[in-house]
Amino acid sequence: MRERSDALTLDAGDPLAGHRGHFVLPDGIVYLDGNSLGALPAALPARLDAVIHEQWGRDLIRSWNRHDWIDLPVRVGEAAAALIGAGPGQVVAADSTSVNLFKLLAAALDARPGRTVILSVEDNFPTDLYMAQGLARLLGGEVRLRLVSEPALEGAMDEDTAVVMLSHVDFRTGRIRDMAALTAAAHRAGALALWDLAHSAGVLPVALDAAEVDLAVGCGYKYLCGGPGAPAFLYVARRLQDRIASPLSGWMGHVAPFAFDPAYRPAPGVSRFLCGTPAVLAMTALEVGVETISLAGIDRLRAKATALTEYFITLADERLRDHGFELASPRDPADRGAQVSLRHAEGLPIMAALVARDVIGDFREPDILRFGFAPLTTRFVDVWDAVEILVEIMETRAWDRPEHRRRPRVT
Repeated sequence: MRERSDALTLDAGDPLAGHRGHFVLPDGIVYLDGNSLGALPAALPARLDAVIHEQWGRDLIRSWNRHDWIDLPVRVGEAAAALIGAGPGQVVAADSTSVNLFKLLAAALDARPGRTVILSVEDNFPTDLYMAQGLARLLGGEVRLRLVSEPALEGAMDEDTAVVMLSHVDFRTGRIRDMAALTAAAHRAGALALWDLAHSAGVLPVALDAAEVDLAVGCGYKYLCGGPGAPAFLYVARRLQDRIASPLSGWMGHVAPFAFDPAYRPAPGVSRFLCGTPAVLAMTALEVGVETISLAGIDRLRAKATALTEYFITLADERLRDHGFELASPRDPADRGAQVSLRHAEGLPIMAALVARDVIGDFREPDILRFGFAPLTTRFVDVWDAVEILVEIMETRAWDRPEHRRRPRVT
């Protein structure tokens, strides 16, 4: 049986331990929800203060030129590109993950005339499916979303498939899909491949260019620590950029926004997928988040996340199986992202009891307790303490209280 001292020894030898000081973390909290909302970068308040008071407050509208506000979407996109295996000129930060998904789905359909199917799996992230459903309704029934089981996916790619839409890391279980193999399968069927990187960007190596991915979207407020509701990003492979168009032809995607031409002419390259005026404060926060994460290096981030999830699973095997928990995540670390999911019939009140004890994870229907291990903010001793408290909650049945069974609006 392992001891808490073992966790402290692991922390003492952790080469990324010093990066924890780059974040604001309250004392006494075990935070295992960085897969839903990343912690606050310590440099962010001062950066935002400068933008608010020195730029907006002093230079007013001149800041668009003096402080390069206008270049924020491209600048932040380029910084994010380095974390997802994308070469220059293929990523911009803009809008939300859902809006970017809508833009890229519409562009993919337009680029594959005669093909009418958006193909995905039944357990894909729901908002991705909702956006595809909404686009299909907008197009008046000419397009349909086809959902299949995971084993049937490759066989369902056919001459009607315009685009295959998948999440790189499954949001419930943390399972990593084989991006290169599934992208190649889509291409053999003549379809485009669109990947959602919400649970992989900033925490595990992604190789968009090497895998010959066509399109991708990603989230700014999870592992990239851009703040709640941070802007997202999108990727368009260079080989496609001048052959596809955004359905949201806003002025920031125009070749010359300040020419105020009444006719829309798309900008060259990926910038044509910009739309409205960038949210400068939110984009600045995301820039700080990406900078802070990038300091560690993606390979070291992946190594630490793998070690943390392995440690959690080892402790869970030793101490939680007798309490009715089952591992829902892949046991092989090569198949697992930076989260571990446990199944339990009483998952909702158990997670509520954990949060009441300042161990913060989250719950996903129908029975998933999710624990996210952001490698720069999570220590091995946090993992130990989380399991220790979970064991206490189960042994004392502290979860079985009316207040823990009330479903909050956000789980």
